[in-house]
Amino acid sequence: MVPRKENGMRILVAIPHFYRPSSGFYGSHRADPQPRIEALTQCMASLHQQFGPRQGLLDPPRRCLYETNHANSAQIDIVLCTTGSDHLIPALPGNLFRQHQTAAQPLLLGYEAHAVLRDGLGRYDWYCYMEDDILVADPAFFEKLAWFLSLAGERALLQPNRYEVSFDDRIHKLYIDANLAKPELSQPYQDITKRPKIDGKVLNRRIAFQRVNNPHAGCFFLSEAQMRKFASQDYFLDRSDAFAGPLESAATLGIMRCFETYKPARENAAFLEIGHIHRRYIGRYVVFEEGAPWRFKVVKPAD
Repeated sequence: MVPRKENGMRILVAIPHFYRPSSGFYGSHRADPQPRIEALTQCMASLHQQFGPRQGLLDPPRRCLYETNHANSAQIDIVLCTTGSDHLIPALPGNLFRQHQTAAQPLLLGYEAHAVLRDGLGRYDWYCYMEDDILVADPAFFEKLAWFLSLAGERALLQPNRYEVSFDDRIHKLYIDANLAKPELSQPYQDITKRPKIDGKVLNRRIAFQRVNNPHAGCFFLSEAQMRKFASQDYFLDRSDAFAGPLESAATLGIMRCFETYKPARENAAFLEIGHIHRRYIGRYVVFEEGAPWRFKVVKPAD
């Protein structure tokens, strides 16, 4: 379990960031940079807003603010890993992050973020890798991770369920990282029959966690002990693209090889979750069939 320091947690977040307008599946290639700017700003701001110390309670009669949530506040260090001039750094709020410049190939920037996490060993309690359109909106996020470690041990890693939301589609919240269409992508790297399910009790409620063939969530969150274990593996920084591609591999392949990876089970998927700011699936790739609210088809959008 990760103990809380008297002066609060220390959290290091490394985010690979790349933008070059062209055409392609990823948001980093869209012609209009503004959605990318807004998503990355929201991604970073949410971390400071949920876990940072600058939170207050308004007291109008006394014309002052009271410090709030200081018992749970953390030191947040966010590092944006970039390559060359292909980024949106000048358009971002500079108070939210620091930049780590590299000469890496764009698709391998995720591994530069891994190196940043390794280089921070000994100075933080949590080591976090995030793609640049992830939203953490749960102030108890790290407490839940610490609780899970106390339940399952350091060899287990809990991945959040990633979701998209909508107000005008037939489903308002969609978890997007489903079972793999090709399970063989992950089978060489994990055995999900080993300790396949873990149960725990939180606030008098049973919570289930399960091994899945798709542990991808575009992110991972490691304790210091877990980060040390990960960094000591011979495949650390191998820049492999063996799991779906280099971007997906940076987020998932290494941790899948190093840990027993779990996600909250379907019946309690929201126990640990992160938002996908760019709606790539709900109402775009996933279109529901008329008269069949739980059946859908996957389509390729015109753009």
